[in-house]
Amino acid sequence: MKYFLTVAFALFTLLLVAQPKIEFTETDYDYGTIKEEDGIAIAKFEFKNTGDQPLILNNVRATCGCTTPKWTKAPVLPGSTGTIEAGYNPKSSPGAFVKSINVYSNTQPSVTVLRIRGTVTPREKTIEEKYPRAMGAIRMKTNYVSFGSMLNSDEKTDELLYVNTSDEPVKVEVYRSPEHIKVKFEPKTVEPGKEGKMIITYDASGKDIYGYASERIYLTINGEKANTYSVGTSVTIKEDFSKLTAEELANAPVAEFDDKVFDFGTIKQGDKAEHVFKLTNNGKTDLIIRNVRASCGCTAVKHENVIKPGGTTNVSVVFNSRGKRNRQNKSITVITNDPKNSTIILRVMGTVKVN
Repeated sequence: MKYFLTVAFALFTLLLVAQPKIEFTETDYDYGTIKEEDGIAIAKFEFKNTGDQPLILNNVRATCGCTTPKWTKAPVLPGSTGTIEAGYNPKSSPGAFVKSINVYSNTQPSVTVLRIRGTVTPREKTIEEKYPRAMGAIRMKTNYVSFGSMLNSDEKTDELLYVNTSDEPVKVEVYRSPEHIKVKFEPKTVEPGKEGKMIITYDASGKDIYGYASERIYLTINGEKANTYSVGTSVTIKEDFSKLTAEELANAPVAEFDDKVFDFGTIKQGDKAEHVFKLTNNGKTDLIIRNVRASCGCTAVKHENVIKPGGTTNVSVVFNSRGKRNRQNKSITVITNDPKNSTIILRVMGTVKVN
């Protein structure tokens, strides 16, 4: 019995000592500088089984989809070698990178971490990528300008770049534009392959509207008209109260709603929910509703434009649930000439149940 215990203990000790070991020539691979247009770059890691048992790589997993590893699948006998290849795809990834590769094997510890690193120089973009908006003989970087927030006394200028992609000189002109939007082109005629500049000036003092506004500028290209030859603009215009005197501020209108949230609970799809918000002028001069804008066409609003001091008016709201489902949350922006609270947000919310 003692003999068998001794043999068993020896075998157990041998199993503990005899095991595979993985030893890499290097665990960090530096690609240096690679070009995006050159495609997948390969890093090769070599390893050796320096243990006493066959080495098995169970899995090799990269930390991102841009790296695709390949590895020796057959057991690696003691003293033999194997390889792991990591292919890094630099497409759309300019700049420096560091990625990890986890190697899972029957060694102790069971995970070995490899790293690849380098720097990707971006490829030269095509004309189509630089100027994605095509309009006849020209291409624009964008056909939209946002002027952000402006006071109704402000004027702002922005510009759009375009390129002549034809073989002939191109002249771009405006044939229809709002009066408060002025446009000029530099140069007036653009030679083939050259850039032009569309300079747009928005004069908010020339537009009698408050809140969000979007408009379009229609162009001709070498005299040719098309609905697609247009540039969109957007702006949010706020009233300039900075020039009001202390007396004017003291006598200004004051807009106050009885409540700002209407929860219609649960309604069936196709039903309408109606509510009346009460707006009172607690100031000393006329309260003027400059603009009322609902967040979607499903919400209709009716109101008076002028509320006398001490007066109250109804802001009637109708939410149409046709085509809607589940939880709904709509907003109504009310803009007035109250200098301390010119923009008020009302909310209409509830649940639309589908039969």
